[in-house]
Amino acid sequence: MTKRLSFMTVNHLQSQSGDYRGYDFRASTEINEELVRVGPGTPCGEYLRRFWHPFFLSSELAERPVVVRMLGEELVLFRDKSRRLGLVHKRCPHRQASLEFGRCEDKGIRCCYHGWQFDIDGALLDAPGQSLTLNRRLKDRVRLGAYPTVEHQGLIFAYLGPPTQQPEFPIFDAMTFEKMERVPYAAPFRCNWLQVLDAILDPLHTSFLHSSIGRVQFSDGFGEVGQIDFFDRNAWLLGVNTRRVGDNVWLRVNELVLPNVTQAGSAFAADGTEVRYYGRSSFTRWVVPLDDENTTCFAWANFGERGDPPEWNTPEGPELIEQGEAFDRSYEEKQRSPADVEAVEGMGPITIHANENLVVSDKGIAVMRKRLQDEIKKISNGGQPLRANKNSDGVVPTYGGDTVLAMPRQSLDDEATHLSRLAHAFMAIQFDTAGESDLDRQAKVIKELQRLEQSGIGELVDDQ
Repeated sequence: MTKRLSFMTVNHLQSQSGDYRGYDFRASTEINEELVRVGPGTPCGEYLRRFWHPFFLSSELAERPVVVRMLGEELVLFRDKSRRLGLVHKRCPHRQASLEFGRCEDKGIRCCYHGWQFDIDGALLDAPGQSLTLNRRLKDRVRLGAYPTVEHQGLIFAYLGPPTQQPEFPIFDAMTFEKMERVPYAAPFRCNWLQVLDAILDPLHTSFLHSSIGRVQFSDGFGEVGQIDFFDRNAWLLGVNTRRVGDNVWLRVNELVLPNVTQAGSAFAADGTEVRYYGRSSFTRWVVPLDDENTTCFAWANFGERGDPPEWNTPEGPELIEQGEAFDRSYEEKQRSPADVEAVEGMGPITIHANENLVVSDKGIAVMRKRLQDEIKKISNGGQPLRANKNSDGVVPTYGGDTVLAMPRQSLDDEATHLSRLAHAFMAIQFDTAGESDLDRQAKVIKELQRLEQSGIGELVDDQ
């Protein structure tokens, strides 16, 4: 006997009304090859190879060689028994055995297969089993590919570009601040480097991803959308989010130094409720492509008066500073309170720019991509990359940080405009003092900030 459907069941099965467009929408599959491909010989890869990049934590390198990946190359990192670092091509040039199974010698590394020994610069030191004459000839003819390295404050850096164009290893001012503990860390992302880098020039995302979508990951103040302004200056791209928090105005500066050095304000030292003059970044961070679909951020978490509070210097502290949540979480936890890794990995291994709909708040991202494309074209045409200028101390000045000023709200018709003018005044102070020594710059910036605070937004507006 056929069972008749009830009226309620039939009603339940009826399709919903609405203007559904899923069938008609077909997403583009064209990726931005120029910006996302980073392997040897690619335009972006050749550009990035003109800079030093961190790629490993010193604490994770023991007595045995390790395989590492960087800019699409598979390499072997080792420390010989003289404590020197070597970064070499993975395959031995004799019979292509992997040097990850090699033995570290007093000088260089020895291949496990036939005992060929190479110095850290790739020079062949010994080819056992050959005559003395042939051994000498081999030393003149055979080399192992190798790259120069620098080990600095717990991070290991490498330069993978043309030897004749090797730049000076850059020291940023944040790497020299006194009474600051810099804790190295690595944050992995299973996606293309650019979608990780994009976030630094997207100040708006903190008001949602880190504040109102899941739990409040930093402080309530981050949930205020604020006024967003962008600044394009030489090798620096900057996004300033100026928020009102009660009677205070909180200016938070996100910073990119081309091509991939990033800084921002503190994660836990500032929430807009207490005055803070010229606080600096909670991290100093490089967004490093391992290959086209994998990225690792190598960084220092900065603890001290100019960074985040020392009480956050815990094993999980750098992870919370990096993205607001611990890295190792269950899928349910990630869904309930997503962080940066969920946002950018959720775009796919390589996001398709043609499917985006950029808006005014994405101006920083648009400018960044255009600047990167310009630099990539410059290298492709035989030019030299733009590099950041140094100050009178011989280090690169930076801008990322937090400032909170006591500036009660006044009877202003358009406070967003006035907050924008305040942001421009603040950045002008930093730009004007960028060439000075760090201590002189700090003193002058704080003095000018106090002057701005005493004059109030009203006077600032009248002066425009």
